Amino acid sequence: MSVTERLSSHLPKKIAERTDKTDVVSVVKLHGVITPHSTPFGRGTLNVSSVESALTRAFGHDRLKAVALLVNSPGGAATQSGLIAERIRELAADKQVPVLAFCEDVAASGGYWLACAADEIYAHRTSMVGSIGVVSGGFGFSQLIERFGIERRLYTAGENKRRLDPFQPEDPADVAWLKNMHEQLHQLFGEWVRERRGDKLADDPGLFSGDIWLGPKAEELGLIDGIGTMREVVGKRFPDAEITVAEPKKPLLARIGLGGPAAAGATALVNAIEQRSTWSRFGL
Repeated sequence: MSVTERLSSHLPKKIAERTDKTDVVSVVKLHGVITPHSTPFGRGTLNVSSVESALTRAFGHDRLKAVALLVNSPGGAATQSGLIAERIRELAADKQVPVLAFCEDVAASGGYWLACAADEIYAHRTSMVGSIGVVSGGFGFSQLIERFGIERRLYTAGENKRRLDPFQPEDPADVAWLKNMHEQLHQLFGEWVRERRGDKLADDPGLFSGDIWLGPKAEELGLIDGIGTMREVVGKRFPDAEITVAEPKKPLLARIGLGGPAAAGATALVNAIEQRSTWSRFGL
């Protein structure tokens, strides 16, 4: 009798049965706005650093049969979206396991970028999916500081170092530069979607218009593979699998109950407002 068999024979029955299982499906929750800005107080944000431990744990099981991504994100930073998605593909290739994505309330913009890291994408009938486009915004304060008699002083070396300065009147040349950057990012986003979805995509020019659709229409357009929840799909595909959940770790101060914008001051408050506005574009 081997060492493993001897140990198993002394375990309680339920534990022994669990030890003998051959299938594990790891679930990773990717919930929140995608942003490079992490704080020790905040929650509900995603970036490659915050999700690394969860992804490593999810793909680290010896008996791994698949990884399921629960995506609930209105999007955010393009670079962080790309870094997370590429990390998922790297781990999937190393473990040689399928990755399934499940869109929850919304998988839009960068959220859909993350979903496309999966080999198959599913959504609920009411999920909002798509928004393959690029957006950025800001505020202009030039008239405000003029009203209060405030003089803006900015010193640069390099003629383009002051682009999009919110305290200066908007410059058409700056806007043209920004739109060009948007077009390049939009093209890269489209290339990623085409690479991952291939001939599943419908021949519809509206796919890359930045529009968003509910689950059934998203399936018709080839943005997703079907309607279904994680429990439904995984339950049918891997009926004997043990499901384990890996979540990105909460920041320390959030874990001890000191989270919230007030605790972090003005910077966290601004970040919270920005995150709230990102979700509100989808009525959430």
